[in-house]
Amino acid sequence: MRRVFVIILDGLGVGELPDAADYGDAGSDTLAHIAEEVGGLNLPSLESLGLGCIHSAKGLACPDTAIGSFGKMAERSPGKDSTTGHWELGGLILSKPFPTYPDGFPKEVILAFKRQTGLEILGNFPASGTEIIKILGGEHIRTGRPIIYTSADSVFQIAAHEEIIPLKKLYQLCEISREILHGNHAVARVIARPFIGSETDGFQRTKNRKDFSLSPPGPTILNLLQNAGVRTVAIGKINDLYAHSGIGLSISTKDNREGMTALANAIEAYDAGLVMANLVDFDMLWGHRNDPVGFYHGLQSFDRWLGDFSRSLLKDDLLFITADHGNDPTTPSTDHSREYVPILIYGHHIKKGINLGIRNSFADLHATVAEYLGVKPNPAGKSFLELIQYT
Repeated sequence: MRRVFVIILDGLGVGELPDAADYGDAGSDTLAHIAEEVGGLNLPSLESLGLGCIHSAKGLACPDTAIGSFGKMAERSPGKDSTTGHWELGGLILSKPFPTYPDGFPKEVILAFKRQTGLEILGNFPASGTEIIKILGGEHIRTGRPIIYTSADSVFQIAAHEEIIPLKKLYQLCEISREILHGNHAVARVIARPFIGSETDGFQRTKNRKDFSLSPPGPTILNLLQNAGVRTVAIGKINDLYAHSGIGLSISTKDNREGMTALANAIEAYDAGLVMANLVDFDMLWGHRNDPVGFYHGLQSFDRWLGDFSRSLLKDDLLFITADHGNDPTTPSTDHSREYVPILIYGHHIKKGINLGIRNSFADLHATVAEYLGVKPNPAGKSFLELIQYT
């Protein structure tokens, strides 16, 4: 029985794309810059798969006998947000970017929110999530008004103290906002951003974040497989990013540790199909907060876990490790960066040390998974299975 695991290290870019300057990301290089900041990387499991062969980074070598195949993928869709990246990994290439709001949301959006919720708001400007609750958290507690904000990405975010606006109510506000934000204002994601704490002790975001994404405009690899009767399992925020479409079983996780535990459990629980997981801490905790040391420690934890996980794979299993965009924690920006993403492949029937070079689209992943699991892919993307699989 054939089984595929796709692990997305959220935000692990490997160097600027040719059009990075158009997005304000010239010079971004998540992996290499983290390596410089920490004095070199020690990631033996990822190194053995060929990570150091994809991209130069201090401390990473390119082994003569890499046990995996490797390369990097360029994003063809315009944008650099999580939804765009995941949809392209799933086989959908967008023709135009999702809308962004560098000056805050227009009057018609805010008026519709006020009218349909009966609430006044705070904020309505781009900001870091941790900073905006420092600025407006006290006023939010005193007034009960939700904090509306955005970022360089296509997001409408609602921050609220869990004791002022309970989670159930916050999620309802997000559902209302999702209905409002359509047409020209169809942002990629509406995100609930709950927090706790006080002005005296400081505010902290909780792990009860929830995303409300647009539905994909066409079938993704998840739909293609599900329609063919192949099991699909989503771990972490995969379910949110694909708007629950094409997913047979969703496993919620709140951090990398829970995600890795769910992946390990999946080896025992499911004997066939696709298991797709997003490890969000790289992006949420360290990329957006400009914490290269935390990012590296997260990579080290994943690397230690990966050694045991890869040894547990069965003879017909195929493992892909990739990312959805960059998030360079060493630049002044706290937002995503327009970068190449790595692609590492491992399996007992996979050739060792095959350099795939630069793939023209993230969608090559979906085409390869589709071919391996025996379904017809979308037109987007080109399978590289014949390059890496023993015949």
